[in-house]
Amino acid sequence: MKVAVVGATGMVGNVMLQVLEERKFPISELILVASERSVGKELSFKGTSYKVVGLETAVGMRPDIALFSAGGSTSLEWAPKFAEVGTTVIDNSSAWRMDLNKKLIVPEINASELTEEDKIIANPNCSTIQLVMALAPLHRKYAMKRLVISTYQSITGTGVKAVEQLENEYQGIEDGKVYPHQIHRNALPHCDVFEEAGYTKEELKLVRETHKILSDATIGITATAVRIPVVGGHSESVNIEFENDFEIEEIRKVLSETSGVVVQDDIEKDVYPMPFYAEGKDDVFVGRIRRDLSQANSLNLWVVSDNLRKGAATNAVQIAEYLSSNNLIKNIVSV
Repeated sequence: MKVAVVGATGMVGNVMLQVLEERKFPISELILVASERSVGKELSFKGTSYKVVGLETAVGMRPDIALFSAGGSTSLEWAPKFAEVGTTVIDNSSAWRMDLNKKLIVPEINASELTEEDKIIANPNCSTIQLVMALAPLHRKYAMKRLVISTYQSITGTGVKAVEQLENEYQGIEDGKVYPHQIHRNALPHCDVFEEAGYTKEELKLVRETHKILSDATIGITATAVRIPVVGGHSESVNIEFENDFEIEEIRKVLSETSGVVVQDDIEKDVYPMPFYAEGKDDVFVGRIRRDLSQANSLNLWVVSDNLRKGAATNAVQIAEYLSSNNLIKNIVSV
């Protein structure tokens, strides 16, 4: 496959290259793409050096797949141009997620919805991906009625400048900030911009994307998203009210048998998910599994995952793998 990585010089783009190499994705030609200021820069992949090209050049090279992680405005402008020449775009931005004509895909849950006709495919938000990975099998079995979600999100979700802000503050250096307040030794209840009714865009993504992926808008969902000075991944406290009752051991069994989910739940040995140990891994880790004693048919979970991997790069590559293995990539140029 001729594969383009758009946004290759960014934080998620770099992880996409790592994941493509680790998973031995079949690449006959690799095209590394970034903004004009990065054109000509060299990046290494499997020991070979590649020069970064611009978007116009990349479209002209007609890749089979383009993995996008270059921001919403870039995706809105350029994804259709790639699609016009037959490229299948897998986009990691928020640009296409709620488009009624675009699929929002977590492969373990709804990859079967994909067809050859899907030329722009949306990758969900990082916090949504790990959430629905844990919720989908439980929803199928017990029918979710309501969710209350609190997230504790890594600064890497904001990007490299946020990492620089934390490192500078740790060293006592006053420099440019991407957050409105100090993040070192702090917690900011402010992920993304504030929108309607006092909720942030990140909080509303959790609501809207979960409804779309699970194909069920009847689930009541409310969320609070908090940024914390952590690098390894996102953590989520999830309270679920089901239509049907459950047994805790049955919940553990369902989750343990779910591909991509690892149960870490042994409080006697202090075993529970933490971002420190999730970093660099592709699984979603679930623990602190316990009944909500205040309400019938209700459950508490603690869900952790590396937001740069399963929350972004790995999920996108898994979509590409599904398309490839099911012969759903058909570049119109080669037909």
